[in-house]
Amino acid sequence: MFFFDSLVRVRAGTREDRGGNTVPDWSQGAVHRLPVDQLNIQPASQVEGVDDTRTTATTGWRVQSEEGTRPDITAADRLEWRGRTYEVDGEVAEWPDPLNGAVHHIEFTMVRATG
Repeated sequence: MFFFDSLVRVRAGTREDRGGNTVPDWSQGAVHRLPVDQLNIQPASQVEGVDDTRTTATTGWRVQSEEGTRPDITAADRLEWRGRTYEVDGEVAEWPDPLNGAVHHIEFTMVRATG
């Protein structure tokens, strides 16, 4: 595979809500951005939903990091790629190296819903 793709990981900051709880803060000044490269990003799925009020489209992309890399991406992050914002769908899978048990690479799906 070729690992020439890159994206920006967007991680929420935190704030305190009215009840005193710590909650994610996605406001522009609170988020932390980190460029991530050495990725392979491929189409994974497209689903269209239609109901009485709207049509939605959900597009998924499969993301794999290059061998020997473990980018700091979690299920709670958002991702910016090609001018659009995506969410991590499910957990980020860490694939072990069969020879030494260290992380060989990671894989996950990112999705974007419109409509």
